[in-house]
Amino acid sequence: MATIAGVNQIEDIYPHYQETPIGRLLEYHNLNRPFDRYVEAQLLVGMCMDNRKQLHIPDNFAYILRTGGGNLRSSEFKVSYAIGVGRVRAIALIAHNHCGMVHLMTKKDDFIQGLVDIGWDATMAADHFNSFASMFEIGNEVDFVLSEAGRLRARYPGVLVAPMLYRLEDNRLYLLGQ
Repeated sequence: MATIAGVNQIEDIYPHYQETPIGRLLEYHNLNRPFDRYVEAQLLVGMCMDNRKQLHIPDNFAYILRTGGGNLRSSEFKVSYAIGVGRVRAIALIAHNHCGMVHLMTKKDDFIQGLVDIGWDATMAADHFNSFASMFEIGNEVDFVLSEAGRLRARYPGVLVAPMLYRLEDNRLYLLGQ
């Protein structure tokens, strides 16, 4: 069972994240730490494209990849770029509750109709959905982000990877663990 830990003070940040870009992200977003100035990105943030989330971080602090469900599988070259060229050594993977990619298959009719409404052929819209939905559907936000964190840790062993949850109700980040 996954644990969801709130961060309301510096001591709530897991020790292995303190004094790292992950810890600073939590301090900026949750604890209103005054912004430091950055010339180069300190970490990569992978998060959902959902419009209801906004991070409170300084300029130039992070590369940010926003994809459906925060799923970075189809963005791995961009992840490698941030690590290889951008020299980041930390990744914050941020899932959020009430994600539209959860049980995406149940939204098939709405997806197709939305494309038909703007001029797509219904068969073409259905083929589009059927070709890509399984790649982006996630069953559960927390389980998915924990699994994705494990995959990225194995792929990039020298990079600190932190799974988190953004709760829409309070716009705060929570640490995830198992």
